Amino acid sequence: MADLSAYPITSRWPAQNPDILQLYSTPTPNGVKVSIMLEETGLPYEPHFINIGENETWTPEFLSLNPNGKIPAILDPDGPGGQPLALFESGAILIYLAEKTGKLLPADPARRYETIQWLMFQMGGLGPMFGQLGFFHKFAGREIEDKRPLERYVKESARIIRVLETRLEGRDWIMGEDYTIADISMLGWARNLIGFYGASDLVRYDELKTVPNWLERGLARPAVERGLNIPARA
Repeated sequence: MADLSAYPITSRWPAQNPDILQLYSTPTPNGVKVSIMLEETGLPYEPHFINIGENETWTPEFLSLNPNGKIPAILDPDGPGGQPLALFESGAILIYLAEKTGKLLPADPARRYETIQWLMFQMGGLGPMFGQLGFFHKFAGREIEDKRPLERYVKESARIIRVLETRLEGRDWIMGEDYTIADISMLGWARNLIGFYGASDLVRYDELKTVPNWLERGLARPAVERGLNIPARA
């Protein structure tokens, strides 16, 4: 049995099965990327619910694993060379899991880098813009009288989703016929934008054709349906 006692996070969220990958997350758009990936690959894992509403990501135990204080994070007892590996930042985790399992990341070098390019598009643009739009439209930011921040994020989110719309023309998935980590990285964000954030009118979502079809295909995948609710909320 693996010994994970060197990792303080396991004192607050004990591993029932320390021999399998430990996931520390919440079912937000960032969090579900990794749970969907794990469900898609079939890699055994144990999820731990991190209550961001009670600031559990800022506890010393969580910060010892992820100094950035954000979900998700993982602790893999069977990392490279059979040694435990802790990772934070969802993009890095997706690439790691793809390489560990040999799934959802093309082996061809050119297509591999193209896939990572779209993953970085999500990490650096789509996710942050949609998240800020949600804050200023649905959460505390809506109380700010100056609407220029909201207008800025609406404009940029509308632009970004049309980048995705153009990319998906003639394609089922970001990489054509291949469903990859690029799709996994974006599905939760697109779902929240039009659903939870209620921003479909703001970004003129009804004008789009390829993105709604892509989102419908993605959400119909059994692994995505499961992953969207993992870890179960306390």
